[in-house]
Amino acid sequence: MLNGEKTIERPLRWGMVGGGRTGQVGYKHRTGALRDNTAYRLVAGAFDLDAERGRDFGTQLGVAEDRCYATYQDLITGEASRDDGVEVVSIATPNFTHYEITKACLEAGLHVICEKPLFFTVAECDEVARLAEDKGLIVGVTYGFSGHPLVHQMAAMVKKGMLGDIRIVDMQYTHGFNSGDDTDAGEAVKWRTNPETAGPTFVLGDIGTHLYYLSEVVLPHMKIEKLLCDRKAFIPTREPLEDHATVLTHYDNGARGRLWVSSVNAGHMGSQRYRFVGSRASLEWSDAHPDQLIYEVQGEPPRTLHHGMPYLEEESLAIDRMGALHTEGLGDSWANIYLWIAQAIDARQRGDDAFLKTHHYPGIAAGTEGVRWLENCVRSADKGSAWVDFH
Repeated sequence: MLNGEKTIERPLRWGMVGGGRTGQVGYKHRTGALRDNTAYRLVAGAFDLDAERGRDFGTQLGVAEDRCYATYQDLITGEASRDDGVEVVSIATPNFTHYEITKACLEAGLHVICEKPLFFTVAECDEVARLAEDKGLIVGVTYGFSGHPLVHQMAAMVKKGMLGDIRIVDMQYTHGFNSGDDTDAGEAVKWRTNPETAGPTFVLGDIGTHLYYLSEVVLPHMKIEKLLCDRKAFIPTREPLEDHATVLTHYDNGARGRLWVSSVNAGHMGSQRYRFVGSRASLEWSDAHPDQLIYEVQGEPPRTLHHGMPYLEEESLAIDRMGALHTEGLGDSWANIYLWIAQAIDARQRGDDAFLKTHHYPGIAAGTEGVRWLENCVRSADKGSAWVDFH
């Protein structure tokens, strides 16, 4: 069980690009990074396109005024001149800025933690992966619920063969908050529905990549052979991007998958749901009830497994934070993700390659695979929702 004790020698000096007062994800990043108070220390930031607002916000977070910068370029330059400059930067900005900011940070010798989807193309991901490798730096990606203990309980149960051979993968992430048109929508919606700022997808990249990565965590032995993507913009002004999509998948072991993402599921408050069906048993988990995992063995009564209980696998118990009496949610998952990335950065700084070879965290490879999945989804949809080989 995690209780906040330090797992690295000292907190990493950490800065943020974006994530300011009007942003939607900045607090999630800070909640994750600062939960333990032993992994990161927020010392700098370029928090907002409005420099004055960003400076005011940063000082309210406790960052020194002279380390609240107007631009990410100013942050890189200003921190490079300090003996106590930042070591790692989180990028919590719109999609179209991820590539240029990540490259600039890596070229300046800084580790990076970036929002998803990582970039627009696999080619960009491969280029950045080579740059990070050449520089000896870590790139982490924040896939929200992938750090939850019951996600890793599912992975452990699949690995032990408790479900038998996996046959069906059924996943859903929907909400209704974009059911109306965008006439009075805020900037956070407008940039997500503009191909120039969001990239080639809307809901597939915004929420679908969470489903895809979590399935990779639970089912690392299974690879996609081909998929079919049907996507639609029910609000016409969002075209050519989609606010609703269904993806059918064929896996290399013969399993079949179905994934539904939508932001026009009117009246639905939003949740992720995962069901993994094997030849012997099934598992079902949803972030609407994150403390419960439903385990159903064919011919036996269903069982509800609760996080933090001693009957769970060590892979789950080792990353539990609250104990069985209290619910663990998104903030705890983010804290685990940020901790794992800090441990990877610390190992890289110490030259501990053996640790990095066995250490799990969502890194550049995870970000690349998410972009690869999006490219294949778009390719299928653009061919009239045709089956395409996954590559």
